[in-house]
Amino acid sequence: MKRLWNARLSTWLAAGAGVLLLIGYSACSPSAPPSSSRGGGTSDIANAAQRTYVAPGDLDEYYVFASGGHSGNVYVYGIPSMRHLSTIPVFSPYPATGYGFDDDSKKMLGGLTWGDAHHPALSETAGDYDGRWLFINEMNGRVARIDLRDFKTKQIYGPVPNISGNHGSSFITPNSEYVMVASRFSIPIPKGTYAPIDKYATDYKGVIGALKIDATTGNLDLGFQILMPPFDYDIGDAGKLTSDGWMFLTAYNAERATGKLEVTASQRDRDYIAAVDWRAAEKAAAQGLGEMIGGVRVLDPAKVPGLVYLMPCGKSPHGVAVSPDGKYIIGSGKLQGVTTAFNFEKVQTAIRNKDFDGSEDGIPVLKYESIKDAEVEVGLGPLHTQFGPDGMAYTSLFVDSAIASWKLGEWKVIDKVPVSYAVGHLAAAEGDTVNPDGNYLISLNKLSHGRHLNVGPSQPESSQLIDIGDEKMKILYDAFTEPEPHYAQIVKADKLKPIEVYPKEENKHPLAIWDVKDAGVTRVGNKVTVKIVAVRSTLTPTSFEVQEGDIVTVAVTNIEQTTDELHGFGLLDYNINLVVDPGETKTVTFTAKKGVFPYYCTNFCSALHQEMQGYLIVKPR
Repeated sequence: MKRLWNARLSTWLAAGAGVLLLIGYSACSPSAPPSSSRGGGTSDIANAAQRTYVAPGDLDEYYVFASGGHSGNVYVYGIPSMRHLSTIPVFSPYPATGYGFDDDSKKMLGGLTWGDAHHPALSETAGDYDGRWLFINEMNGRVARIDLRDFKTKQIYGPVPNISGNHGSSFITPNSEYVMVASRFSIPIPKGTYAPIDKYATDYKGVIGALKIDATTGNLDLGFQILMPPFDYDIGDAGKLTSDGWMFLTAYNAERATGKLEVTASQRDRDYIAAVDWRAAEKAAAQGLGEMIGGVRVLDPAKVPGLVYLMPCGKSPHGVAVSPDGKYIIGSGKLQGVTTAFNFEKVQTAIRNKDFDGSEDGIPVLKYESIKDAEVEVGLGPLHTQFGPDGMAYTSLFVDSAIASWKLGEWKVIDKVPVSYAVGHLAAAEGDTVNPDGNYLISLNKLSHGRHLNVGPSQPESSQLIDIGDEKMKILYDAFTEPEPHYAQIVKADKLKPIEVYPKEENKHPLAIWDVKDAGVTRVGNKVTVKIVAVRSTLTPTSFEVQEGDIVTVAVTNIEQTTDELHGFGLLDYNINLVVDPGETKTVTFTAKKGVFPYYCTNFCSALHQEMQGYLIVKPR
């Protein structure tokens, strides 16, 4: 196995990773065969159909929250049906729900109208999902909070100081104390500092940080940061139970290289997993240690020892995962044929005994042989591991385009199932918690060609649902999802209790009104406020008049208290499109320009939906 891997790896590195992917892609490129020839017996097909069928009116067992990559959205699916239930806009405007057009969401977005969203993280209590909030990062240095009571984005925090390329995020501690963040791109700090690229190894810095989560509201605020060597920080996972209080993040480019990183950053045999004692860092920050950089307290591990230790890991690691009992840290190098199981107790022993193998910028490097329990020969290109009950583990294999299942403690592969095509991350049912469910797993594939109707050069993404209820894994369903799913989390449906209308008594908006007699226009100087009531099938007032150059704020209250009775407010020629849920008030502010402009309900609401309209009339000055 190792000889085969070494031969293939040598070919890969010599020819370039891109060439290997191109060869694999071309080899798998076929016109789609008829469904009858796709393999699998009649009983397998019937079982897959039965396992994924959700009858009309019945509900799925799980919610899936999948990141939308450069779309800036979060997508919600049901399992086992894999039906797309909802799109939650976060970092990008989304006209379907009016997000990014009303005053509040425009303010949250700020000057950025896109975000590369990667890693959703459900809030936790005692290491289990608690159904309150979903956090999601994006590369411009921000983290957002989605309230799962109404599936709406309520806060976008950032850009976080000193963090450049917030890829190592958002990874949450077991009682939702912190969301951890980390730089993918090391830079001179604070931001705006100049240093030439030939000073990268010394003057550029990585940063690992923690955003504090308010226990009641979920709001994010600055916590602390830790100064790190100029590596590229990637994926993380929190310690739990026996390892609670620690956070583990992968780091590649231990070479501190620049230029063509596929060559320059692949010279050493190993990169690192950073083991962060976040409780010790929290305590040090509270004591006022470190220094203020960019408005945040930054701790230097060389001056405050004991905060961070480096665990050698296979070359170019991506995923790291902590087992449900907290005993094992599972790390994989993409350019290696094994996944390594590190023993947390051995890590602690090595720290106590100072069993180090040098240091990086004052951060001790633990001896690899002293902290590992096993190397599991899972296959080629191991990327990410998730867990099931009873010690089961599942690792994605990017090069092999497969999923391997294996067992903690036994350290051998039990089963392997091919996927289509080039799998990145995995998501197992409750697989990031202390109590994995073990029924389903989703393979989040990067490529999908040949398995769907041709839709032109931009192919859909592929997410495959896999049955892991038995020892032998079975692919049940191909779902073609919105771009670009990086990571997902799966939560039992009964843990979430979303509302269907906003109760009238909870609407505290200062411009909310609940009776058509209160609708109308008020003026203070050149500032005009228009209060509009939306209810089937009229927007009241049906017209209003202002002057050219007025600053107009329109507040629309949907006074319906009936499920699914949304109303819209589209104002032609002004790029204004609000969608207002039952019981909700939204505002939009604009400068009036001369002319007559229709407005209308954009969201179908009744048989007389077309009649739900009016006119903005703007007099010249």
